[in-house]
Amino acid sequence: MDRIILASASPRRKQLLEWAEIPFDQEPSDDDELVPEGLSVSEIPVFLASRKAATVRKRIGTKKIILAADTIVVLDQQMLGKPANRADAIRMLTQLSGRVHEVITGVSLSNDKNEILFSETTLVRFHPLSFSDIEHYVDRYSPYDKAGAYAIQEWIGVTGIHSIDGDFYNVMGLPVSRVMQELKTF
Repeated sequence: MDRIILASASPRRKQLLEWAEIPFDQEPSDDDELVPEGLSVSEIPVFLASRKAATVRKRIGTKKIILAADTIVVLDQQMLGKPANRADAIRMLTQLSGRVHEVITGVSLSNDKNEILFSETTLVRFHPLSFSDIEHYVDRYSPYDKAGAYAIQEWIGVTGIHSIDGDFYNVMGLPVSRVMQELKTF
């Protein structure tokens, strides 16, 4: 497989591509995450992924395949972004405690002639989380760069998640299996 460009600074996406043995170079997008009004919650991550890919293509001018992704957490049709601070992270995890939420990752795969856009949704159910467990996680793992204030591969995921329905790696930030299948179409 030819090298692709990963339009992301995410260490989790980098790790997932390495595990899948996909050769890549990393070129973070630095794009803002503002979205136009009128998009449904489920359209937001695909929109953002497409814009990140376009930003990187414009900046580096490559004909290589660019992979961009954006992951959101949705509870009661409301998007939980990255927490602004400790109190916000605690608030988010308290909302997620004992409940099912969606993790939606939008993906853009593009070259200079074609773009494939898709999203993957995984349902995640947390056990009821005690306030002390939530504080422990936030204070020890500082989940401020993670949508919904958690990472499934960290302590809170290992101890606090009851079940998932869908792609585990999607919750980490990239539905790698689907990406592999879509790359075969290029």
